Amino acid sequence: MQANHWPTVAVVGAGAVGCYFGGMLARSGVPVKLIGRAPHMEAIARDGLLLDRMRVHQRIPMAATTSLEDGVRDAGVILFCVKTVNTETAARELQPFLAPKAALLSFQNGADNADRIYSAIHRHAVPVAVYVAAEMTAPGHVTHTGRGDLVMGHRAGWPPEPDLKPLAAMFEQAEIPCRISGAIETELWTKMVMNCAYNAISALTRARYGRLIQFAPVRAVAERAIAETVAVARADGVSLSESAMVEAALQLGEKMSGATSSTAQDIARGRPTEIDSLNGYVARRAAALGIATPVSDTLYALVKLLEESGVNRRSG
Repeated sequence: MQANHWPTVAVVGAGAVGCYFGGMLARSGVPVKLIGRAPHMEAIARDGLLLDRMRVHQRIPMAATTSLEDGVRDAGVILFCVKTVNTETAARELQPFLAPKAALLSFQNGADNADRIYSAIHRHAVPVAVYVAAEMTAPGHVTHTGRGDLVMGHRAGWPPEPDLKPLAAMFEQAEIPCRISGAIETELWTKMVMNCAYNAISALTRARYGRLIQFAPVRAVAERAIAETVAVARADGVSLSESAMVEAALQLGEKMSGATSSTAQDIARGRPTEIDSLNGYVARRAAALGIATPVSDTLYALVKLLEESGVNRRSG
């Protein structure tokens, strides 16, 4: 890959995260196709993507479709941004249109999506830890409120393909900081810790990240969730420092003080959340490993109740 000769990038599951990164790539000259929900894709195909970020308010003309075949055909890079609950189903739907040498990048929350994709379609996906605060604030309109950087790497024991350096260069030239890690499992669990500290609490309290860390009783709950997640990661062979994770979470809250979690956004819209792959995943692994995680158990149960109530209200 060289400048001005970037491959076509298909964004599968183009919600807030996919539209933000797809928009940034398209803005830099990379050919991008978004594949997502009809209201957003129709607005983008007609008017372009409206990208709101610090010092940027720009409408970006780009291809958008609801059809996997139309969007993925001939794409050299796939940003796989579907919700974790849909990982296997979406991977199987994608498989017939996936070029043999296309780079498949999992831009998803959770620690095990690459394994689940491989189990479903026997293709190695590149795990990517994604740090961004973004929200679809209107059809075809993505609003960015914090960060926007990536960490990618090959899983230990998996083939070192595709070459990650050109992919990182493609993101970097689009003003998307991208780091290649030799220990991606550690990066994924670090992101899991951040998600488990913020997502559920943000959804339950309707508070932004800055407010959460400023309110001492809630910050204490978040720190307990961090401690539990670190304990499960360690039991799974990933060595994390609890004090370092607490400090990283506090820094994240300061840098993304205006953010609300994707879980909070899903609850507000009456949609299923990814809580099963976040605090729920930690609770299940903990149970299997004989570790007590009362805070994670509680956060998971409360978000599931909220989720069920919202989904039922939307469908009723």
